[in-house]
Amino acid sequence: MASEAKHSDQQRLERIFSVDRGTLPPDGGEAFNRLIFATSPYLLQHADNPVDWYEWGEEAFARARAEDKPVFLSIGYATCHWCHVMAHESFDDPVVAAVLNRSFIAIKVDREERPDIDDTYMRVAQMMGGRGGWPLTIVMTPDREPFFSATYIPKDPRGGMPGLTEVLGRIDEVWRTRRELVRQNCDAVLAGFARLATLREGDIAGDAPLNEARRQLAAMYDPLHGGFGGAPKFPMALQLQFLLRYARRFGDAEALAMAETTLDAMRRGGIYDQLGFGFHRYSVDERWLVPHFEKMLYDQALCAIAYVEAFRFSGRDSFRETAAEICTFVLRELTSPEGGFYSALDADTEGEEGRYYLWTPAEVRTVLGEPDAAEFCRLFGVTEMGNFEGRNILHLPFIAGETPPGGTPEKIEQWRQLLLSAREKRVRPFRDEKVVTAWNGLMVAAMARAYLAGGDGRFLAAAEGSAGFIKERLTREDGRLLRSIHRGEASGPAFLEDYAFLVLGLLELHGATLEQRHLAGALRLAREMLRLFGGNGGGLFDVGGDAETVLVRGRDSFDGALPAANSMAAAVLLRLGMTAGDDTLLEAGEGILRAFMGGAERQPLAHLQLLMALDLIRGPQVEAVLAGDDVAARRAMLRELGRRFVPGLVVRGGTPGEAPGAAEACLCAGGACRPPQRTAEGVGLLLDRLIEELYPATTRSVPSAPQ
Repeated sequence: MASEAKHSDQQRLERIFSVDRGTLPPDGGEAFNRLIFATSPYLLQHADNPVDWYEWGEEAFARARAEDKPVFLSIGYATCHWCHVMAHESFDDPVVAAVLNRSFIAIKVDREERPDIDDTYMRVAQMMGGRGGWPLTIVMTPDREPFFSATYIPKDPRGGMPGLTEVLGRIDEVWRTRRELVRQNCDAVLAGFARLATLREGDIAGDAPLNEARRQLAAMYDPLHGGFGGAPKFPMALQLQFLLRYARRFGDAEALAMAETTLDAMRRGGIYDQLGFGFHRYSVDERWLVPHFEKMLYDQALCAIAYVEAFRFSGRDSFRETAAEICTFVLRELTSPEGGFYSALDADTEGEEGRYYLWTPAEVRTVLGEPDAAEFCRLFGVTEMGNFEGRNILHLPFIAGETPPGGTPEKIEQWRQLLLSAREKRVRPFRDEKVVTAWNGLMVAAMARAYLAGGDGRFLAAAEGSAGFIKERLTREDGRLLRSIHRGEASGPAFLEDYAFLVLGLLELHGATLEQRHLAGALRLAREMLRLFGGNGGGLFDVGGDAETVLVRGRDSFDGALPAANSMAAAVLLRLGMTAGDDTLLEAGEGILRAFMGGAERQPLAHLQLLMALDLIRGPQVEAVLAGDDVAARRAMLRELGRRFVPGLVVRGGTPGEAPGAAEACLCAGGACRPPQRTAEGVGLLLDRLIEELYPATTRSVPSAPQ
């Protein structure tokens, strides 16, 4: 049945995409519900449910008030495994739908399209039950005030959990007979939001929060398998970026070892797609072996950035190659013909999680033949018993530094290409073709950095293509950014994270090319960001002043799967202020740091992006000014700069007409400028000397990776 459900999922979406919506009534008619008019792939997946779904909006809440019914809010996203399960079990079921339609007003929200709604009610879930996740289930009053929260609820009682119809029945009874209890729950939630809204300012003059974050990461570190904590393990790129900065700034060999060992273990693990490249969402075990097979664009971007930075620090080509592999995966699987980067690949195919990625020895033999298949199976841990439900997740179980048990690099690449070609003939995972502005900004930054690290022009072209797509398709005529677009239909206004992450991408593009249009674009967006999201009391609001406020207008500083928007805003404002010589932007960035530093002092691991922004102004700074008319020579110099790890490096173009007909670079640090360099090699050697002067020596001590 699961396989049939998954096949029908893909077929139903194609059917929905082909519907002439202009011929349908506002409620969707007999075959559909109101979600048939949505732009989100996730909402469209539910457009033919028997549930009388609404999109988030006043129409739904007005009906709830008129009929005195509670609102049932379900939040998820298109590639969410448990969202699929709940949809097939419950929302496709006419019995469950009848209960929802009779006693509730049902609203469906795509968390990726409306992160403001998701963030607000995820906080509710954490306040009420201490846990969150997707699908997120919230029941609220017609005034949007929540009084019940849960994540996945099975249709029928299971493992001590009541079934959904039973839960709905209890809520309906409380709503009708114990309205005072509903009011008490709502008041408690609103009081919790009032406490969260209080900013905790702090001092930005010391390094104590950095030191405490490093201490806490060391206490959590898994010396056997890399990573931090136990299962499940996420590829938390911010932790690794922070450790690399700490190691550089303080000469901390142990911090460097933690970062590099984790990066090595992640690349060898099953969490990494050994054939097609790219990272799955997380590992369910502590060994990085068994992943949740979903692939998200933002994970690819953040991980690629971390691997580039590790390459810059260590000079190890394996890190640069991994970053290039991730970008190659994005080019192949997540890039639209128009240049925007798609959001995600589903975990499921044919009703089974991970089926697309799994192998048996017999399948390998069919493709490679003997004896190559035997060598491949030894190298990638493929056995007759299997390591996942009788089949095999490919991984590299050998110890770092050990000679792989068979196969030259050329032979291994040949095997990979053959098996990848065979795999692509399987039923492919569903692809969420929504283009999200924020995630594209991160991927633009990753592509630009990967280009500088390795010189692959495809990555620069892809970064330029995405930036151009956002300018053309996700920017209103008045210059206001939009959040996302799917099949030509854009969603609503962009959020703080969209602006901050896109400014980062444009800054990285400017650093890779010195093209003034990218710097000008970053400056325009940064100033617009301060206008739209600024307010009294410090920090920036997550939602623009011209957009809807859901319950409260939040100012979040906690990192999650993505860096906190305020923290990224602080970082890009500081970098942009340094690059453009704009004191107003520098002051704005420092103001955000102060506004949230009290929270970072209390919970440093939840504020690593903010601490990296703090390190930017606390650590050494190097200014590189490149001038001259020889574009190729300047690009070569930029690549030399981009192959060294200097977190405080600021790169800008010189005044037009300087060094006519040639190219030269002037590097300044510590209040002194060095003699101009006129070759890329000279730029690299000078920067190496500056690194030796500015940073303590780091003893290279990287522990062996585990089996």
